[in-house]
Amino acid sequence: MRILLADDHAIVRQGLRSLIENDGTAKVVGEAEDGREAILLAEKLLPDIIIMDIAMPGLNGLEATRQIKESLPEIKVIMLSMYVEDIYVYQALRADADGYVQKSSAFEELKLALHAVKRGDIYLSPSVSQVLVRELLRIGPTTEATRAMEKLTPREREIIQLVAEGNSRNEIAETLSISPKTVDRHRENLKAKLNIRNKEEFLHFARITGIVNF
Repeated sequence: MRILLADDHAIVRQGLRSLIENDGTAKVVGEAEDGREAILLAEKLLPDIIIMDIAMPGLNGLEATRQIKESLPEIKVIMLSMYVEDIYVYQALRADADGYVQKSSAFEELKLALHAVKRGDIYLSPSVSQVLVRELLRIGPTTEATRAMEKLTPREREIIQLVAEGNSRNEIAETLSISPKTVDRHRENLKAKLNIRNKEEFLHFARITGIVNF
């Protein structure tokens, strides 16, 4: 198995690389420190599986997974998260993630996840209630914010995260390689779509939909 690691903490990536390669059943072919780099490396390296942190600055693991799965559906993605709240599990599975493993789990569980998703199965940490997740997939969260988020474009979801993280229009423009005026246009469109008036409301929307977790 060829593995791509995506986590904003270098020490986590180094630890995972050591465990995976010492085990001898897989090879780490690349490392990404945020979701945007994960997308670029997925397209370049075409790994079998990506181990993706759910919470990363700039572009979170959920949005990176959505974009990777849209263009490269054959790549498997295992979300690595310290959270088991309904919204994160639901959003991960809606993004077509193939597995969801808690960061606090032992390496043996990650190995189980790797082999399961390689077979084409979905793997979920035992701490995530199977019954609850099946129910979430059947009906999903019914909040207006969640329904609205699913109607946004990938670029609009990127803008929301960057605004919520406190980036200026010029910083957002540089990150996304677009003009500041285009950033303004996206923000105005989002305000109209989501009935949002200021940065605090952007942050609140991003929190309740799992885009950011601070």
